[in-house]
Amino acid sequence: MPIPAGRPLLRPHLPPTATVTPPATPPAPPPATRADRYERPVLAAIAVLAAVLCLWGLEHSTYHAFYASAVRSMTDSPSDFFYGSFDPAGSITLDKLPGFLWPQALAALLFGFHPWVLVLPQALEMVGCVLLLHLLVRRWAGVPAGLLAAAFLTLTPVTVGLGRSVTEDAPFVLLLLLAAEATWRAAEKARPRTLLLAGVWVGLAFQCKMLEAWAVLPALAATYLVAAPAAPRRRIGHVALAGAVTVAVSASWMLVAALTPAGARPYLDGTTDDSPFALVVGYNFLTRFHAVGMDAAGTGSIVTSRAVRAGAGLGPGMGDGVGKMFSPGLATQTGWLYPLAALGLVGGLLALRRRRVPRTDRLLAGHVLWGVWLVTFFAVFSFGSVTGHTYYMGVVAVAMAALAAAGVVQARRSRALAAVIAVNLVWCAALTLWYPRFQPWSVPCAAVLGLFALLLAELRRRSGGAARRIRPRAALATALAAVLLVPAVWTASALSLRYNQPGSFGRVGPTSTGTASATLGPQRLRLLAYLTAHRDGARYLAAVPGWQSAAPYVIAADASLLPMGGFTGRVPYPAPAAFRKLVDTGRLHYVLVPRADLRPGALAAARPVGVLLRWTATHCALVPPAAYDPGDRIRLLYHCGPAHQG
Repeated sequence: MPIPAGRPLLRPHLPPTATVTPPATPPAPPPATRADRYERPVLAAIAVLAAVLCLWGLEHSTYHAFYASAVRSMTDSPSDFFYGSFDPAGSITLDKLPGFLWPQALAALLFGFHPWVLVLPQALEMVGCVLLLHLLVRRWAGVPAGLLAAAFLTLTPVTVGLGRSVTEDAPFVLLLLLAAEATWRAAEKARPRTLLLAGVWVGLAFQCKMLEAWAVLPALAATYLVAAPAAPRRRIGHVALAGAVTVAVSASWMLVAALTPAGARPYLDGTTDDSPFALVVGYNFLTRFHAVGMDAAGTGSIVTSRAVRAGAGLGPGMGDGVGKMFSPGLATQTGWLYPLAALGLVGGLLALRRRRVPRTDRLLAGHVLWGVWLVTFFAVFSFGSVTGHTYYMGVVAVAMAALAAAGVVQARRSRALAAVIAVNLVWCAALTLWYPRFQPWSVPCAAVLGLFALLLAELRRRSGGAARRIRPRAALATALAAVLLVPAVWTASALSLRYNQPGSFGRVGPTSTGTASATLGPQRLRLLAYLTAHRDGARYLAAVPGWQSAAPYVIAADASLLPMGGFTGRVPYPAPAAFRKLVDTGRLHYVLVPRADLRPGALAAARPVGVLLRWTATHCALVPPAAYDPGDRIRLLYHCGPAHQG
């Protein structure tokens, strides 16, 4: 029925006391703070800087012969990929777990096998570390501290060194930071499932650096046990469950390798019994702590002094003494901010003690996380051998950057900060005294900046006049620039191939050591052509002593050579009986023997590979050098087989 004009619409009957509530409107977003406005642009600038430092000159990358050979082989088959086979035939693995090379192998499958492709994942991983550290420190100590931590990490030489290398620590550090981030979220509201995710990340980090990954567990466990808002029994149960997940994920590769028949997978390098336990616990753990009396004998691993020799010539103070963390060889790559990090840790804990904060306080949780992290890794590397390789220091650098940034922000109004900055400036200058010819202008410039910061602070302290217009942040920013100038100069030197080449080990500066690309010269090309033409259906083109002899052929031609003796040359692979079986069954026809290894008293004679070389020289026919390379005075080529054995 139509409603008459002017008649009001009927409304539903409401009780006399009822009121009509207007529909709810979403609350207006809070106004953007100053920190919110500047955070993203500054963080983007830091990330771009980190990317430039890691990616600059990527086209000049070089192959690291050992790791590049493995990556090339890992792209050949799923089995080689999973086990980390060194050679394309899947004979023997790397002398460590292969997880850190999986991203590089995937990149090679996607973009092709080139030197820059192997470095690219590392660069992206280190930029990810910078962003993730910002996120963690921001949640702990605020926006300014988060940005400072990202900047400190970016300007630490080892960060850029890792981003331009092919070593294990770029993915390793990223995975540990992911574990820390998951632990932090889990501790906020006692979320056990998020804590289990942290266990997964640590287990994946184990696939990169084995038992070193477990050194982060005290920091993660302590953070959750201290900060999680739950009863003690629940907290302990959650940590125990996450620990079980960590062990399960960590041991997954080892378990698969142990349960796979030896003939169905490559031999595990670094071992005498082809055992993953010997590879991980003996060869890659116990042998690292020989300075404190640990003995790997009886574990089935190779025991050798190669770790001591590897550190020679890589910088002063690079032995296995406890004080090596303060030596120029390591500190110039990582330890520029030691005084500021000490301020962040010690000063922060003292401040929290005075305030008597509750157990679940956010600031306390951050100090527990980064403090235990730093102390644990500092102790591990002080007593364990790092063989002169500064890339181990990546996990130290993130904790140093986090604590130093928090210390600066928390003590920005304290006179103690000025004193610590002065000490830090002197420490930076002292480190450069070991390298007086490397950018000598940096220390005087840093000193001038330090004096200018002191002048600004003094003018600010005076009353009246234009001095009051000087912002306190100007003096602090100038002082921090003075401290960061010297490490920034070291870090920026990575942009020059003279001081760092992408693809080499993670050192930046005057002590940088490059790696020669494994290429096939004319002699090797002639030998490869001869072996290929006379392969006659064999599985291997030839057997060679050690990985160094095989690497150029694997990298350049994906050639199947049998590397006898593994990485150290002391691995009993192949066993004499297995070697003769390869010859008798026609899977191996040729053996390449260095002339020096056949001389009386040669070092190889005392090694397992020496037995194979002597058997070859006795039972196989020498191929005339004129057949493959008349000018070869270094190697001898033997043809083995039923028709050629003496």
